Amino acid sequence: MLQIRNSAKAIIFKDSKVLLTKHHYLDGFFYIFPGGGQEHGETLSEAIVRECLEEVDEKVVVKQLLHIREYIGKNHEYAEIHGQVHQIEFYFICELVNNTGEQKNPSNPDSHQVGIEWIDVENLMDYRIYPKSIRKYIIDYSNGISRSVYLGDNN
Repeated sequence: MLQIRNSAKAIIFKDSKVLLTKHHYLDGFFYIFPGGGQEHGETLSEAIVRECLEEVDEKVVVKQLLHIREYIGKNHEYAEIHGQVHQIEFYFICELVNNTGEQKNPSNPDSHQVGIEWIDVENLMDYRIYPKSIRKYIIDYSNGISRSVYLGDNN
């Protein structure tokens, strides 16, 4: 029986930039927000804290829920690879606890993760970021327009 997977994601701002994990796969580089699958018995906030330690080597404080995205793999560009994936992603605004400003190496990076990068919010539309639709909402949020949105099934 196939399961729906919950995933908790961190949106971390600093100096008009947002922190993303950088990945390389078949057709080049892409970026996603730090975070990952919720484990049994773990809250979404606990999942974000754990995943941020693993992927960006930073402890975070979880703030407000900003977006919910559904991803049904068979409906999108990587259907041949993600055809069995059905995931609900919860995007939270987070703050770094002790950001020293130095680039760190993840202790337990995701497969295909090659690093982390601070991207200027004003340039988000120039990058291959998943989900693609969230970029405009992140730009709005950084400009003081907060819209909590169910993004639906999108890539």
